[in-house]
Amino acid sequence: MTKIVTILTPGFADWETALLNAVSHSYYKIDTHFATEGGQTVTSAGGMRVTPDLATADIDPAQLDALVVCGGEAWAKPGAPDLSDLLRRTRDAGKTVAGICDGTLALARSGVLDSVNHTSNSTDNLTPTGYAGASHYQDQPMAVVDGKIVTAPGTAPVSFMAGVMQTLGLKDDNLKFYLGLHAAEHKAA
Repeated sequence: MTKIVTILTPGFADWETALLNAVSHSYYKIDTHFATEGGQTVTSAGGMRVTPDLATADIDPAQLDALVVCGGEAWAKPGAPDLSDLLRRTRDAGKTVAGICDGTLALARSGVLDSVNHTSNSTDNLTPTGYAGASHYQDQPMAVVDGKIVTAPGTAPVSFMAGVMQTLGLKDDNLKFYLGLHAAEHKAA
């Protein structure tokens, strides 16, 4: 069974990975799990309390298909969790590594974005990490998929969901229909 692990931090941006996990779990019957530093319960920016399935230290890249870093204010603060080794091991195992909004900061710090096309909240968002991938930055309002690496600004949860599903081999007519439902809102505007 396909398995996605989403990493959450205190104050995580609950809307950014909600569609991904809902579509994965409810529609595609993907095994979805949540992880936090130390396996601690966290509260989202919207006040949702989540008791995780595991601690980030217990994540085994061999046991998952996608590792997702949800955005949130914690990634831009001093003392943000260092997931560098985990993110590199997951990438090197050929698994999907995805980050949205400030979750992309964790990917940048790890070096995962140094040689792939990617995006984030702005061109200046990743610079403070000291990463070496600025020449691969794509300034666009939707997710960027490069191989098994998926990145998105915080305003793009729909294309982020679609990008992750694509890397899992699930870009099918059902997904196109689901994306069309979300696109209808923007056509009406």
